[in-house]
Amino acid sequence: MKFNEMPYQRPDLDALLANYKTLTEQAKTADAAALDTIYQQHCKLSADYETASSLAAIRHTCDTEDEFYDAEQTFYDENGPLVNNAVLDFYRAVLSNPAKEILSKNYGELLLQKMEVLVKSSIPEILELRQQENALSTEYEKLYASARIPFDGKVLSVAQLGPYKQSSDRAVRRAAFEAEGKFFDENREKLDEIYDKMVKNRTQQARMMGFENYIPLGYLRMERLGYGQKEVENFRRQVAQDVVPLAAEAMQRKLKRIQVDDAKFYDLTVEFLDGNPVPHGTPEEILAAGKRMYHELSPETATFIDLMMDNGLFDVLSRHGKAPGGYCSSLPNYRCPFIFSNFNGTSGDVDVLTHEAGHAFAAHTAYALDLPHELMNPGLESCEIHSMSMEFLTGPYHHYFFGEDTPKYELAHAEDALFFIPYGCMVDEFQHIVYGNPNLTPEQRNQEWLKLEKKYRPWVDFDALPFYGRGAGWQRQLHIYEMPFYYIDYCLAQTVALQFFAAWLKDPQDAWKRYLALVAQGGTKTYAGLVQSANFAVPFEDGSLAPVAKDVANWIAEHQV
Repeated sequence: MKFNEMPYQRPDLDALLANYKTLTEQAKTADAAALDTIYQQHCKLSADYETASSLAAIRHTCDTEDEFYDAEQTFYDENGPLVNNAVLDFYRAVLSNPAKEILSKNYGELLLQKMEVLVKSSIPEILELRQQENALSTEYEKLYASARIPFDGKVLSVAQLGPYKQSSDRAVRRAAFEAEGKFFDENREKLDEIYDKMVKNRTQQARMMGFENYIPLGYLRMERLGYGQKEVENFRRQVAQDVVPLAAEAMQRKLKRIQVDDAKFYDLTVEFLDGNPVPHGTPEEILAAGKRMYHELSPETATFIDLMMDNGLFDVLSRHGKAPGGYCSSLPNYRCPFIFSNFNGTSGDVDVLTHEAGHAFAAHTAYALDLPHELMNPGLESCEIHSMSMEFLTGPYHHYFFGEDTPKYELAHAEDALFFIPYGCMVDEFQHIVYGNPNLTPEQRNQEWLKLEKKYRPWVDFDALPFYGRGAGWQRQLHIYEMPFYYIDYCLAQTVALQFFAAWLKDPQDAWKRYLALVAQGGTKTYAGLVQSANFAVPFEDGSLAPVAKDVANWIAEHQV
């Protein structure tokens, strides 16, 4: 069914909660066969609710000014925590049942482990706080989407400023960053207020649950299995020690390539003296090239892309009132994903097409395998392996988008992957500082961000730019507001994606087979288990990052154009 024809109906909340109450009572004493049946009924209830909430959320982000879906988003902000509590009560009943091992036997041992983590992530007493947290996220998203930035005789969104920030004209680049910064500075008080409320809210939730601060609760909500704060700290340590120096060397080569001696922040967006590689053609032509690419990549991706294209499961054009960013969502009852993006005429359009399509392809694969609800997806750090690896494994087809500029795109893309890991670690360490010290003032938070810039991106000079120069650039990163502790997942996935890249350089067919095998496991293994299944190094282990970082840095040095 086409996305625009999918009917939406708000769930009957009372009936849903009553059904969960019944299932919960039954699950406490059910025998093995009955417990399996009860679990299947839960999967159906969950799919119905997720389908409705996803439809509403997608349509809301496609147009944050649509009054109907704005009201629906408010409904889910307020009632989503109620549904979550009902599901957690159901999990508690399952876990208390001596017959629960039937679920491990039928679906895999990770199912009960996931339930155990989730029941530790919330209690009914914090319901109102979770509702407030949801409302604050929506408020931030709408504020971001409200941007109307006068520039070049036009009125642009933040995303639409992107091409100007990559202009080969240095004055234009700086002016674009200044214009963007002015919007955030004009909304400085509101942005600081929203985030301060979020930090205090999440801290209060954690303390009501017996935690010292939000950090351990945040890890539970990220559903992390097999590792914790200690392992993440060791990963960041290795990045600072082994990746940052290589990234700094790559950055100096890039700056030499663009012939900038006194590089400023607004110069770092430029890849080549004659301009950055951009995809050729209209958005429609870019999507058509994507369809051709996935048809040629494999039979599995051909079936997938036909489903996406034939059913209008994309919204990629940037426009006023549209939420920022890009994402892949899922519609269980229609057994399909949906891709949301903001094309702006830069190479990021292709990055998004391959990245979000990696997520979507994994969802499509999981639906075909008929995996149970909780095992459709692995942890987010593993989901990002699906997407970030796809960016590299589609390499043979990048010329469909960039033509003669393909070598430039591939060089810039590899450089960006190397530069990204330190940035992602900076975001993660910043959040650990903020939630470990929830009473920091807005100015103190900005100063902590600037300190981390020196640690992870010592090549950055903000040149007194508004917004960025005062250390507030983190407010542009919606994950920091809406999804605490998510960003390190991109870094963990990027290390695996770079190993896929190295494997692809040696044997493309073998790399693709290993990718398909990893994706086909859905959420049945932990992050470490999935990485090991592909015969790659798990990046928590000492010395694991240096080899892959050196491989990529060497490839970059050898492919200067």
